[in-house]
Amino acid sequence: MAETQKTDASGSELLQLVSFNIGEEEFGVDILKVQEINRMLNVTQVPNSPSYVDGVINLRGKVIPVIDLRSRFGMPRIAHTKNTRIVVVELVGKTVGFVVDAVSEVLRIPKSITEPPPQTVTQNMKTDYITSVAKLEDRLLILLDLEKILSDGEKTQLQGAA
Repeated sequence: MAETQKTDASGSELLQLVSFNIGEEEFGVDILKVQEINRMLNVTQVPNSPSYVDGVINLRGKVIPVIDLRSRFGMPRIAHTKNTRIVVVELVGKTVGFVVDAVSEVLRIPKSITEPPPQTVTQNMKTDYITSVAKLEDRLLILLDLEKILSDGEKTQLQGAA
C-alpha cells in the first residue's frame, strides 16, 4: 500500500489516512486514493450484478459503480443512516464508490505504530486487502489497500456495471 508519506519533526515516517467505520470496526485508507466523500445518493440497481454491488450513481455526469463494504466484508447489511457515506476512490483507472457506515476523520499517524495483521486472523480468509493494524491510544485502526478489495475478475465485472 503506497500511503501518503511524510515525516514528523523527529523524522518518523507519517501515514495520512481517511478513517471510516463499518459496524464497530474502524478502517483507514490512504488519503491520496480518496477523491471525495459524499452523503448517500440515490443508487440505481443493476440487474445481475454481484451481491456486494449496490448499483450505480450519477456523480456529476459520470456513472460509477457503488460497492457496499459491509456486504463485501461478509457483514449483514443495515439500513442507511444520516451518517452513511459513499467514499469515492480511483481503482486501477476506474472510479468506484464504497458505502461505509460513517466517515470518522483524517489522521496522520507514525508508520512505526503499525504492524502486520495477526496471522491467525488472515490465514483462513482472503484478507490481502488488510495491510496492517495501527495501535492508536484508545483503539485499533485496520489499514486497507483498496486496490485489493476486489479481485481482477471482479474489477472486470465492474467495468460492465457502469
